[in-house]
Amino acid sequence: MKRRQMVKAMAATAAVPAVTAATGPASATARPKGRDPLAFDPDAHTTLTASVVTDEGEKTVTYRFFKAIPYVAEPVDLTYQTLNVSVPVAVDGHPVDATRAPILLSNAVGGYMPSSTAGATGISLNRPNPPLALAAGYVVVEPGARGRTLVDADGTYYGVAPAAVVDLKAAVRYLRHNEGRIPGNTDRIVATGVSAGGALTSLLGATGDSRSYEPYLRALGAADASDAIFAAAPYCPITDLEHADMAYEWNWGGNPLAGGSPVDQSLSRELRGQFAEYQASLRLDGRGGFGRLTARNYDTYLVSTYLEPSASRYLAALADDDRARYLAANPWIDWNGHRASFAWADFLTHVGARRKNVPSFDAFDLSTPENNLFGRGTTRARHFTPWSLRKATGDDRARLDADLREQLGLMNPMPSLARRNPHRARHWFIRVGTKDSDTSLTVVGNLAAALENLGDDVDAFMYWDGGHGVNLDAPDFIDWVGRVCR
Repeated sequence: MKRRQMVKAMAATAAVPAVTAATGPASATARPKGRDPLAFDPDAHTTLTASVVTDEGEKTVTYRFFKAIPYVAEPVDLTYQTLNVSVPVAVDGHPVDATRAPILLSNAVGGYMPSSTAGATGISLNRPNPPLALAAGYVVVEPGARGRTLVDADGTYYGVAPAAVVDLKAAVRYLRHNEGRIPGNTDRIVATGVSAGGALTSLLGATGDSRSYEPYLRALGAADASDAIFAAAPYCPITDLEHADMAYEWNWGGNPLAGGSPVDQSLSRELRGQFAEYQASLRLDGRGGFGRLTARNYDTYLVSTYLEPSASRYLAALADDDRARYLAANPWIDWNGHRASFAWADFLTHVGARRKNVPSFDAFDLSTPENNLFGRGTTRARHFTPWSLRKATGDDRARLDADLREQLGLMNPMPSLARRNPHRARHWFIRVGTKDSDTSLTVVGNLAAALENLGDDVDAFMYWDGGHGVNLDAPDFIDWVGRVCR
């Protein structure tokens, strides 16, 4: 007997979605009564090999591959709510014991779209972190998750916020529930993801064991276990969405669109003014005794703390001829042989065209992925900032839908950090490219500063001239995992 459970979108005043039966392509196999529906089966694997290129050369890894394991007892859609587990047993013929190895939880979510593990035939080799982790002797878990575009037969969007982060939390709970059965150390789960997947990773790290998600997890039949993780590695996280438009204009407001077209500067100025108020409300201090971070000094902070060190590392690593050519092509950089220095305005000119128009996230025409992310029921997309809602409708007194306050809070790591969540991850590896104009560089700056202000271990760096989604030091990340997990 097979079945599929569909969790309907909640009404504006409801705290939890109602669960109703529905047929569909995904199914869960019925289990005999009395059995643990979330017990990991250590025998349900195939043995595979993979060639992994590492800094030490190419390695042949033999591993056990556990495919498409449901991580909730009452799934909405098993096309997405499953995970794959890869456990190394030998590297270049040498046996590996991964019984207590760190667990890399690597999600492949992009654009807040759905992510499935069902079609995988082995560990993901098209992303650098999972295969390198496997070659280092770590257990790799790759979870699927629902996403914003999923629609059922009734036209209901069932993957909108907060579905994706709820699913990933359920995956963590599945691992912890199976401590002692599943290989790896469930007290050393290290989450990672890129872009929207980076935002979800930051949420996993910041909101561990938050009771706010409990009704959603309970509706899915998630394991009764902790969803706290040990460490988080978000790459270019697209997060803090309700403040992303204002942050974007502060950072990239003067940059033209591709082709040289300017954006509406009156709109950009309004949002920049809002960013000043928001940044002041965070009350964050910069690294190295910099002092309080404000809209007036954030450019100086980014240049001195992230951008100049990034350029310096990049230039120092170049061969002499290559460095000379790069500096000749970029005379705005002052190089003293060891350190690069430059002005913020020159850096912005160097980056060039911005990726997004104004407003960048809550578009007036509801066309962005984030508008879709905050859809509800049969409504595909909604405004999630009062500013865009009022501009789009022409009603200066328009108010957001009542449920959005909760939804926004569930999708933003910053409030949990402001509340000093005691179950947050204490180790962070944060990366973004300096030419990544998919969101503001202050998003990473504020995330790192909030964590550093709490005394957490933060390794945050910006890749010089890197675009969106770049990963230029994957071996360093794998070494970092080994160090923090000991």
